[in-house]
Amino acid sequence: MIRPLGDRALVVTLGSAIAPSVYSRVQRSLGQLRAASLAGVTDIVPAFASIVLHYDPARVAGARGEAPYDALAAAVEECLRLAVASPEVATRLVEIPVCYGGALGPDLDRLAAGHGMSPEAVIRLHCEREYLVYMLGFLPGFAYLGGLAPELVTPRRSEPRAHVPAGAVGIGGEQTGVYPLDSPGGWHLVGRTPARMFRPDQDPPTLLAMGDRVRFLRITEAQFNELESQSR
Repeated sequence: MIRPLGDRALVVTLGSAIAPSVYSRVQRSLGQLRAASLAGVTDIVPAFASIVLHYDPARVAGARGEAPYDALAAAVEECLRLAVASPEVATRLVEIPVCYGGALGPDLDRLAAGHGMSPEAVIRLHCEREYLVYMLGFLPGFAYLGGLAPELVTPRRSEPRAHVPAGAVGIGGEQTGVYPLDSPGGWHLVGRTPARMFRPDQDPPTLLAMGDRVRFLRITEAQFNELESQSR
């Protein structure tokens, strides 16, 4: 489904769930839209189940004098209708060290108790999974990771924190993720990583990208402190 998003963007909805099948559809459609280089499109932004195309109305080419939105929507529809074989996209496996619990993971014990398990069981479940970066959003470098163990699915905190430190590893709903910057936040904090998720001095500036696979590696507090001092 294609619909307007204000007067300078349109959104293509490709599903209604956070699921691998929908992710694949988004990736395939994203590749087709980028390859098409549609006139007037200034940015293409993927999300869990949709893609937003930002455009300059004055630059959209309409063959029959249509309104810019109508012309672009028709071009997008035609582009996505084409049966194009998508090349295999190489994916990266990124390992992120995490020190769990204590002052670095203040919600670990409470989250474990809420699920009737020990903190060690939570850590084990969190580390044994391989996660998929479905999208980046909220903050620069904040990756929404799907693949959380069903046993760890936890609603967001009823009262968000006013301050969450950069590197905090949280669980919110069916997802987990790492806060790249100091910010407010409502996810349950189970640990912290010394890895820099947002690096404006580097290219690319984000550690993770859509499509990356992620694993968390448990480290000690001493290892955390050493790695953090090296990353400054």
